[in-house]
Amino acid sequence: MKIVLIFGPQAVGKMTIGEKVGEALNIPLLHNHVTLDVIWPYIGWNEDTFKLSHDLRMGIFKHIAKDETHRGIVFTFVWAFNLESDWDAVGEMKQIFSAQHHELYFVELAADLEERIKRNTSAYRLEKKPSKRNLEHSHNELVRSMDKHRMNSLDGEIIEKNYMKLDVTHIDATEASQKIVEWINSLK
Repeated sequence: MKIVLIFGPQAVGKMTIGEKVGEALNIPLLHNHVTLDVIWPYIGWNEDTFKLSHDLRMGIFKHIAKDETHRGIVFTFVWAFNLESDWDAVGEMKQIFSAQHHELYFVELAADLEERIKRNTSAYRLEKKPSKRNLEHSHNELVRSMDKHRMNSLDGEIIEKNYMKLDVTHIDATEASQKIVEWINSLK
């Protein structure tokens, strides 16, 4: 079973790259907004939304981890490295899968702000993520989040056996996913 965790700042390409990685490895993608977008239309965009989303994800992960017939999952998310709660959530994911002796692959994506601003308004992103369709709000959230949170790790901060950091500023999703799949396959 392959558990591929793809993380990075907003609009870096996590979902699009994650889809291609999932296709290549024949495992499904659960991108960050799948759980958020099913909840926020009913209760708003607030702390309860994120709590319910977290609980739903952990329930899905627990089911997958115990299912011996499951091939794995690609999960994409934003990791704010300055928030202890985000470290705790990653630790919880690790514990769920490690308890069942499944291999985890940590893939961090990075891109410069200018490129992320371009990607933030792509038709495909807006089609897949309803909460991003308010372009002004989405743009402001993307830019302002950098003032509050550190969305990429510092050198040496992530100490995982299977960890890769990839700058995707100048490469497309196909090339990025190929690099990730080649890296995962090289670890067998």
